[in-house]
Amino acid sequence: MNTHPLNLALRFLLELVMLAVIAFWGYHRFPGWQGVAASITLPVIAVILWGVFRIPTDPRPAPVAIPGPLRLLLEWALFAAAVWALEDLGYDTGAWFLAGILAGHYLFSYDRTASMLRNRPYKGFVK
Repeated sequence: MNTHPLNLALRFLLELVMLAVIAFWGYHRFPGWQGVAASITLPVIAVILWGVFRIPTDPRPAPVAIPGPLRLLLEWALFAAAVWALEDLGYDTGAWFLAGILAGHYLFSYDRTASMLRNRPYKGFVK
């Protein structure tokens, strides 16, 4: 189920939302130029973490290969940061909505999630 085009599109959208929320939080939590700097720096840090630390069986080569459970924890931490940022800014409904969509996505992607937790290659990526 993980490689279904609609699920991949949803995952990409969730990643973009995560970055936008982190940028929005940084902009509104720091005064003046520091808010602008935070709105740029925080998403860049998230992108670097997301792109560099990957499991060895990802479709693209992993710059820094990490075990599946650790990668899953990294993903969940970044998404949790976005949910928390919405909550911190007072967007409680948005935070719950995002958390629900994320939970649904990971449940729908049960095959990928389970293979990462077992630290085994995901068969959907193997050609």
